Amino acid sequence: MLIMKFKRTYSKPLFYALALLLGTTSLSSCFNGKSEEKELNSKPIALPVYQVDTSSATTVKTYLGTIEGKVNVEIRPQVEGILQEIYVDEGTFVEKGQKLFKVDASAYQEVLNNAVANQNVAKAKLENASLEVERLKPLVENDVISDVRLQSVKSDYDVAKASLDQATAAVRSAQINRGFTVITAPVSGYIGRIPKRIGNLVTKGDKEPLTVLSDVQEVYVYFAMNESDFLYFSKVQAKEDSLRGISNPKNHLTFPEATLILADGEEYNKRGMVDAINGQVDRTTGSISLRASFPNDDNILRNGSTGTLKISEVRRGVIQIPQVATSELQDRTFVYVLNENNKVERRSITIKGKSKDNYIVSSGLNIGDRVLLSGLDKITDGSSVTPIPQ
Repeated sequence: MLIMKFKRTYSKPLFYALALLLGTTSLSSCFNGKSEEKELNSKPIALPVYQVDTSSATTVKTYLGTIEGKVNVEIRPQVEGILQEIYVDEGTFVEKGQKLFKVDASAYQEVLNNAVANQNVAKAKLENASLEVERLKPLVENDVISDVRLQSVKSDYDVAKASLDQATAAVRSAQINRGFTVITAPVSGYIGRIPKRIGNLVTKGDKEPLTVLSDVQEVYVYFAMNESDFLYFSKVQAKEDSLRGISNPKNHLTFPEATLILADGEEYNKRGMVDAINGQVDRTTGSISLRASFPNDDNILRNGSTGTLKISEVRRGVIQIPQVATSELQDRTFVYVLNENNKVERRSITIKGKSKDNYIVSSGLNIGDRVLLSGLDKITDGSSVTPIPQ
């Protein structure tokens, strides 16, 4: 196949004229695009604004707490012996005075029997001594024998009486020890873990108790609060006392009601109150230990459980803005504020806390400032905005 190639030729004047025409058209298009973009950027954008003012903000402080029964008693044996009976099971509820455990009482019964026998001997000796005194009295009165003999017999009587008292005390002691072989509940509550089994030796010196008995009709939640939060609540209390004209020399703090979040994330259906405060700050952690009480009528809370305690605090007269009005760059937070000419100014602010969907601002904003709520990606410093009040 024969392919023929043609080469178009132009004269130099015509070529220069075409190049000049194309360049002029391109330059004209470029200037027109920039002009349109400039016109578009200079046109004010209608955006919603929020006018800054002071208001009351509610913030929530959270603290990790441990739950304990109001009554938490370790059950330990008072005597040594073989564990013979276990009358209850782990987790069961028992009433005060109910039998829990029994230690083999045979050895203590023998001690009691021996003590009773000694008591009987002491009684017989006392009775003989009494008879001897009564027999010698008339003989002394008739000068048949000397008074010294009677005094000696009376002394024997006193010794016999003391011996009887000693034997009686030994009997009572043996009875008490035998009674200790049956262990009863000192309070009503729930039985904890039982590490011992029937046949095990139990002693007073065992490291582990036989069980732990917990009364959880009301529970305590122990938690620690940092010194900053504690000072805040102290100052709030002092201010409220001053406004009410109340003298509080001992500075008894009254905390807001506490909410308990359980381990499964559910909120406990009853509120609690902080009713005890440790008198000292822990130097190692810089925190103060506190205790909150919660009713537990439904027996949901158990000894040894954990939960998150939430305490709300109300801050009055603070500046807060919606979180959506902010942007972050590295570790700083910014907002866009409109000046009197409705020009945008980017400003750095300091966040002091959160209240629901708002940030509490400690510095960077003043009352009356107008803050953009949206469209932050469409503007820059100096952009013109048509404010839409919210």
